[in-house]
Amino acid sequence: GGYLIAIGGQSYVTYVTARNSASTGMRINVAGASVAFSPDYDPTSLRSDVAGKLVKKLKPEGAHVKKGEAYAEIEVMKMFMPLKVEESGTISWRQNEGASLQAGDLLAEVELDNPENVAMVSVFEGAMNVAGWTSTAAAAAPAPSIAKTRPHLAFRYALETLKAAMAGYIQSLEDVEAAWADMAIAVANPLLPAYEIEENMSVLSGRIPAPLFDSVSNVLTEFKRSYDATSGSGIPLKFPARDLLSILKSYADTIDDTSEKQLLETVTAPLRDTILPYSKSKAAGVPGAERALLCFEEILRNWLGVERSFYEANDFSDAVENLRRVHKTDPAVILDICRAHEQLATSSAIAGKILGAISDGTRLDLDANSAVSNVGRVSMVAGAESLSSIMPVVADIGSIGGGDSYAEVALRARKLLMQASMPSLDRRKEHILSASKDISESSGSDLSREAQNVLAERSPIAEVLFPILKSNISPSVSIGLLELYLRHLYRPYSLKTFERDVDKKVVKFSFLNKREEGVLSSSASITSFSELTRAVSSGSLGQVSDHSESKIDRKDEQIPSTMERTGVCMLLNDINSLNAAMPNALEKFPQYSGATSKSDVGAINVLYFIVAGVDAIVGSDDEDEIAISCGDALTSHAGNLQKADVRRVSFILDRTDATDIEESSPIVLTYRTPEYREETLYRDIDPSLGPHLELTRIAANFQLKSLGSRHSPASHVHLYACTPKPSALVKTKGANRGSRVFARALNFELDFSSSSFERMLVDALSALDLCSLKFTSDNHLFLSLASDLERNVLDPVNVEQIVAGVVKRHGDRISALGIVEVETRIVCCLDADSPPIAIRLFSSNPTGFVQVMNTYVEAASEVTGKRIYKLVGGTKASLASSGDSSWDGLNVDTPYPLVRPFDAQRKAALRSSDTVYCYDLPALFEAAVEQQWQQAAEKNKQGNVIVSRPPMVMYTTELVVKNKNGTDGKWAMKDYDAGNLELVQEDRGAGGNDVGVVAWLVVLRTVEYPNGRQVVLIANDITVKAGSFGTREDVVFKMASEFARDKRIPRLFIAANSGARIGLADGIKNAYKVAFKDPSKPENGFDFLYVEKNMYDEFSEEFMQIKCTKVTHEGRQVYRITDIIGKEPDLGVENLKGSGLIAGETSVAYREIFTMTVVLGRTVGIGAYLVRLGHRTIQKTTAAPIILTGYQALNKLMGVEVYSTNEQIGGPGIMHLNGVSHQVAQDHLMAVKSAVDWLSYVPSSRGALLPITDVRGIDDVERTITYMPTPGVPYDPRLLITGEESGGDWAGGIFDRGSFTESLSGWAKTVVVGRARLGGIPMGVIITENRTVEAVRPADPADLQASESVLQEAGGVWFPNSAYKTAQSINDFRVEDLPLMVIANWRGFSGGQRDMFEEVLKYGSMIVDAFTAYEQPVFVFIPPFGEIRGGAWVVLDASINASVMEMYATKGTARGGVLEANGAASVKYRTRDLIKTMHRLDSTLQDLDEKLQIETEEEGKQVVGKHIAAREQELLPVYEQISVQFCELHDTPGRMKAVGVIEKEVEWETARSFFYWRLRRKLAEFDLRRQLIQAGDVGRGVKALTPIAASKLIHDWFVETPGLTEDLWNEDKAVLGWMAEHHASLEQRIASYTKQVVATEVIQVMTSGGNTATIGIAGIVEGLSRGLESLSQEERNRVKQLVAQTLQL
Repeated sequence: GGYLIAIGGQSYVTYVTARNSASTGMRINVAGASVAFSPDYDPTSLRSDVAGKLVKKLKPEGAHVKKGEAYAEIEVMKMFMPLKVEESGTISWRQNEGASLQAGDLLAEVELDNPENVAMVSVFEGAMNVAGWTSTAAAAAPAPSIAKTRPHLAFRYALETLKAAMAGYIQSLEDVEAAWADMAIAVANPLLPAYEIEENMSVLSGRIPAPLFDSVSNVLTEFKRSYDATSGSGIPLKFPARDLLSILKSYADTIDDTSEKQLLETVTAPLRDTILPYSKSKAAGVPGAERALLCFEEILRNWLGVERSFYEANDFSDAVENLRRVHKTDPAVILDICRAHEQLATSSAIAGKILGAISDGTRLDLDANSAVSNVGRVSMVAGAESLSSIMPVVADIGSIGGGDSYAEVALRARKLLMQASMPSLDRRKEHILSASKDISESSGSDLSREAQNVLAERSPIAEVLFPILKSNISPSVSIGLLELYLRHLYRPYSLKTFERDVDKKVVKFSFLNKREEGVLSSSASITSFSELTRAVSSGSLGQVSDHSESKIDRKDEQIPSTMERTGVCMLLNDINSLNAAMPNALEKFPQYSGATSKSDVGAINVLYFIVAGVDAIVGSDDEDEIAISCGDALTSHAGNLQKADVRRVSFILDRTDATDIEESSPIVLTYRTPEYREETLYRDIDPSLGPHLELTRIAANFQLKSLGSRHSPASHVHLYACTPKPSALVKTKGANRGSRVFARALNFELDFSSSSFERMLVDALSALDLCSLKFTSDNHLFLSLASDLERNVLDPVNVEQIVAGVVKRHGDRISALGIVEVETRIVCCLDADSPPIAIRLFSSNPTGFVQVMNTYVEAASEVTGKRIYKLVGGTKASLASSGDSSWDGLNVDTPYPLVRPFDAQRKAALRSSDTVYCYDLPALFEAAVEQQWQQAAEKNKQGNVIVSRPPMVMYTTELVVKNKNGTDGKWAMKDYDAGNLELVQEDRGAGGNDVGVVAWLVVLRTVEYPNGRQVVLIANDITVKAGSFGTREDVVFKMASEFARDKRIPRLFIAANSGARIGLADGIKNAYKVAFKDPSKPENGFDFLYVEKNMYDEFSEEFMQIKCTKVTHEGRQVYRITDIIGKEPDLGVENLKGSGLIAGETSVAYREIFTMTVVLGRTVGIGAYLVRLGHRTIQKTTAAPIILTGYQALNKLMGVEVYSTNEQIGGPGIMHLNGVSHQVAQDHLMAVKSAVDWLSYVPSSRGALLPITDVRGIDDVERTITYMPTPGVPYDPRLLITGEESGGDWAGGIFDRGSFTESLSGWAKTVVVGRARLGGIPMGVIITENRTVEAVRPADPADLQASESVLQEAGGVWFPNSAYKTAQSINDFRVEDLPLMVIANWRGFSGGQRDMFEEVLKYGSMIVDAFTAYEQPVFVFIPPFGEIRGGAWVVLDASINASVMEMYATKGTARGGVLEANGAASVKYRTRDLIKTMHRLDSTLQDLDEKLQIETEEEGKQVVGKHIAAREQELLPVYEQISVQFCELHDTPGRMKAVGVIEKEVEWETARSFFYWRLRRKLAEFDLRRQLIQAGDVGRGVKALTPIAASKLIHDWFVETPGLTEDLWNEDKAVLGWMAEHHASLEQRIASYTKQVVATEVIQVMTSGGNTATIGIAGIVEGLSRGLESLSQEERNRVKQLVAQTLQL
């Protein structure tokens, strides 16, 4: 980037052209002039100017050196260079001989002889004060007096400062704050509109009628006078903007002339635009609110437009690349956007300020005569009419991703949206107060309709409880409010009666616990939901022990549901009045008065004190102190409370703290019997709801800190910041020590449905979203449905589907909030007669893409009697073993663990290469296959095909390498070399590997293969030694790949590795010693490494770990190390040998079976070679580079920080554009889905039948092709394949609708390749791009002189890259066993110097090589208005491989020939030929020729000759066209057919149907001839049939069939019908032919004469003998009988 600097009042663009360094200095360009800054002159520091190696010190340590004397030699690019000192002095070395040097590295220091003679640079410590360098804002800001008296100028200057900061121009924080303050003052100034309008009026003076001008001016003058009169009085003055608009409108209405009226409106339009915002500012005291809001909206939209380019991109370089593509012709826009983004911190802060102002503005009560919001702040946009219209921009900001840079602004925007979506607090208060009044005026327990509506709406009451109580309402209404609050609070209980005592400020109520939950017996078999329902219905219930620890969080549940309980709620003014009020409260309990005996199950009653005095407000810092005071106050009453059978006492107090979006919840302090000490765990939670939160499960391993709660009509959400306890960290090594959030949500919906559960989930997610920015991982969400669901009968299958569907729908948001597990508890009845039972559903997303759910039912352990989790079998997760079943069998109150299974591995994979743990890959494949089924069902919605998806779409078995002898010992490469290893299929759990490569045999039940297809999946485990390839990894890879080749099934490699393993002999590393040159100064270097004799003996005991020579060092014998072998495996070059092993294996596998690589993480070195050797590659767009060397190593090698990421070297921006990556995918799941889609075109095994799909409901085989290109107009050639959508109508192409998938789209764009289906049959497709495309070659950052080059490549021409792409694709299709269609429209090869140098000839020849090896049908088809010329025809002609290739052309419009018609005419129909034709055909010329012949005078001949020449020139243009037409008629499909170079002319409209039947016929014919060829391949005596000969034999059989003729052989449907009808006879013919070939082979062996016959006959006899031994006795007898009869023995 550059800088904009000011010099002498002028602005100049400046940028660095050479980096600053100690060796080269810095060079900058200012307005086109180059300015050099030489490096600092410091002769005391001796540095290297270039990168190299210190070879030799020419001066020893402490030696004196003279100026200009060489002190060292360095090696640079195989050359030795001396380094010289610049001043005399004494040298001190800082580098040793052999050290690698970078430019600028310090080699030594010199203590100068005369330091006073050298002037060196020193650091300036003073303050810079240069004229013209003052802050932009300070320079532009008006003087204080002007800002006070001219608010419009202050507003304008402040706005310019903010906009400059948002545009990326550097502004200090003080400048921004000052501008914000100035704007706030200006917006609130009543004179702001007056001065802005006056400014506009000054321009209109003399341009508008004087009466109108005077009317407006009078209003402004009168307003200023009123302002002066009321200034300082505090009386708000509203600017008469509407009056001014009315004046303008009224005056315009008086003008009758239309043109004059339009002229006035045009002239006064700027004035109206200035006045209009002030007419929309409704709040008193902020006249410029609407004006400020419009400016803020513009700023936010511009900021969002800038940052969208960056938060949607993977990194900065990708963002810039995208911007360059969008703004190709306007680089200034790119510069502006990048400059604005550079100051993201400042612009984000300004955006946050604007959002804060909008938030305060939405809180304003417009009925109040004040601009102060209900949070006590004045907003610049308070009362602006358009506040609601800015919310879409706020919503866009709230949806921003992109990490921490935007998190705070996005959070603020989401809070603002939440605030705007909430109902008015005043309306809620009014509604609740009205219901309270109705209750106070009623008698008994009957409720008014108003009160019932409040309870039915489930609007939160706690937040407005104290504001209403303190609003001077009557005592009776206060008591009515208490009753309403208690009824709302005790929804999870059965309420009986209510009694109100207004005088004593007491409400008494009675209630019952709900029916007890049943628990299933742990011995009950639950392999499915249906078995669960049967078990509950049949009474297979267990008994929970009374002492079960699982009751710890559910103390109230120990009280029988038939026992009536009493609750008392009393109003207090303050805590000090407790002693006086306590007797009035206790007397309400029947146990206290003796009217009822105490419960035999312990205390059962509850007591509430609501402290509602005006001054009784508690701040968050005072909570602990108040809690102690309340506890002390209860101490003296403990005996009476126990007498009253009071189970718990709760104090509810008002809180001073307000949140950003709502009123604060009250403080709740609960004290429980018998000591009545506070339950701190349940602080701020009403005790009636506390048990449902199960907080003890958290408290066991975590320290809790409340983050507050959020109440909504659907649920209560409580948030806790939880930090692992030290004791828990000791038990769980490696656990995340950071805090995480546990969100606990209680639901009070009366029914269970998808919408009600979704409301609850959304409320919980919103609460978590708004709580904090810090907690981004390991968060947990618990949803407890604590309403009346136990009265409802629910189907557990439906419950799981609803929960799974809703969680999946919000999966992205759940993942973004760092929630690792969503736990749902539902109590319901499974049928009408069974007791309620608790179901728990655990949903997690271990891969980040696939939600996995496990369902449990609470059961009673037969051993302990405690509640335990019992896994429900038969669910998708349990069948696939993809869920987390770790809770199965554990107690219900088991504490939450610090880590979940495999969390460490998943985090390691994410941290290492932003990829997934390898054992999560099968879940991704399962999800991808499920998506395929869903897409198939959607495609067939309108069709008559029933898509029957199997319940399980994938099964996996791990392929494990083991010793053949059955021992479990650790094997090594030597065991493989000795043949002692085997590959075993084993169902072992995840994480059972000790090798960094894992393999599976996967059965995918796809749409094409609903019964399953086998695939070998090989993956790097990046958590094992960074995924590096050691020898054991190489063996697993090799054997798994061989397994795939043996079974001839596809092999997929999931790449995420760090290349070949690099190791060191750690045992020797900890034992060796160093022979320093000078032990007192080790910095001077060393001579050698050695070990002592005892260590040498130890390293030589088992085998020689080191090789040494005995030397004398410091007077003793030591062993100088010459070679380190080491005992540890995989230290070095052996890993490279293993890399060669798997490289060769992958190359062989590509030729034999379908191979594909899915790059999900970085893949380095051998990993990169495996990608290329496997050819077909899908690369994830982020954090998945394919590289040979990391960017850090390259930077170090070059001595300059050139590259910043590995993506610059091997990301999709490189590998997709150069053809290494065939496809790219945005994330892991999309990459795997692309792989599954690719497999859908490929047979289940090599040589198997093609996967043909049913296209009914998607397309029609016999439909005509309706898409037709326009001649002479370039078009997208893909439309010939796919058809074109236009206005809702589809003009079909040649292939099935929606079946085409392109590959290699980023590379060699003059050719399009991919796969499609024709009538459901998969085919490879190659088609010519007829438009000019761009080939972009990026600039290498390592070459400062390099620049990006964009080459224009013409359509219809093969270039070196597109020729190579064509050849490679043909080879890919061949191994995939796909038929191939080449839709050819080539004019030839590009033969210019550059292209010839870049080997276009070589790559063009490779196309022929690829065709000669093809085995499936190949159709070369010239499309409408297409052509094949010259060299292009040579590499496409069917004679290249006549056994499989056929050529066709579109009837009438296709062309083919050596040259285009124009070229042929210019060569073969020259001007003399044209003139000859003219004289042959033109009557005028014929007449002139006759005149010329009869003319005898020379002068007359000249005249006639001139007439002839003139006529020839006149006719020449048209005859040139005639010649072109004549030449073109030599290139028509009719001539091609006539000379036998094409099979047939095909009508374009019917080409789809023709090629479909032709393809079916060819596939059937090829299968039959393949059987014939295999039948003839029995020995060396009989030559096997060639494909053409086999086809000829089939042809002969066809013609020999009665009723069939030679002409019918070319009718594809007739041939297919013959094959189907005579299938049995054809098999007999093949068997007969096989028998004939075998007999011929035997005859040739026996009659060959000499030793050959003797040996051959002996071999035949021995073969018969061995064969008989392998047969049963019955079969032997039959063979003997046959031989005897045939040989007449």
